[in-house]
Amino acid sequence: MDIVKDGAAIRAISPAAGEPPVVELGAVAKTYPNGTRALDPVDLAIRAGEFVTVLGPSGCGKSTLLKMIAGLAAPSAGQIRWWGEGFDAVGRAGRTLAMVFQEATLMPWSRVHGNVRLPLDLARTERSTADRAVAAALALVGLDGFAQHYPRELSGGMQMRVSIARALVTNPALLLMDEPFGALDEITRGKLDGELSELWRRKSLTVAFVTHSIYEAVFLSTRVLVMSSRPGRIVREVPIDEPFPRNDAFRVSQRFAMHCRTLSELLAAASDAQ
Repeated sequence: MDIVKDGAAIRAISPAAGEPPVVELGAVAKTYPNGTRALDPVDLAIRAGEFVTVLGPSGCGKSTLLKMIAGLAAPSAGQIRWWGEGFDAVGRAGRTLAMVFQEATLMPWSRVHGNVRLPLDLARTERSTADRAVAAALALVGLDGFAQHYPRELSGGMQMRVSIARALVTNPALLLMDEPFGALDEITRGKLDGELSELWRRKSLTVAFVTHSIYEAVFLSTRVLVMSSRPGRIVREVPIDEPFPRNDAFRVSQRFAMHCRTLSELLAAASDAQ
């Protein structure tokens, strides 16, 4: 997705037609061995440069959907394609993904630098190359001066920044985020939302984001997918066609309130749907 000037604003525009989606789900469903139907068939395509947020009631399968996109869980039915190919396409140049979970999941015995370097250590990346990548990732999330701190010495918001840096250190094309800011206070959450939006634009990322927050979904997204109660399915798709960068003035605008009201009504209906 390119960023183009539109008067004084910056708008995101759709990627070129004909490019394969970064990820595409065709009639993907998930039933667990105990018989629980987590997801009814879902069809979804996420294109390069989009910021797609999945919004829905608790237990509707949002996290399950994200884990299948990450390759951490297999669908019971249907097919997932990454860049038009099978999962073996993931990991090639320009076709990498990373995931940020609900908790920071940092190693308490390791300093920030070691936590961020972990994916590169697992990939046996040469140490000097890895150290440069870690320094760049920490700079991206505003933690340049905290490389030698332990996780216990950081606030919850800073720990989540470390988790995001660990995801960014591999320079992913697709970033998956499962309610990363859900446990934080509203002020910290709002600040991190702004920083994430800036990272998305600066790094030309494709992001799939799960949240329970309507306000967060409207602020961050180019498109919001509303899911029904379990078994989850996508019942509505809502474009958030607003300029970037978005700031605090947008949060108190009539347009923001309109989008929030629309999603609130859809979410209420989806929560009642069976």
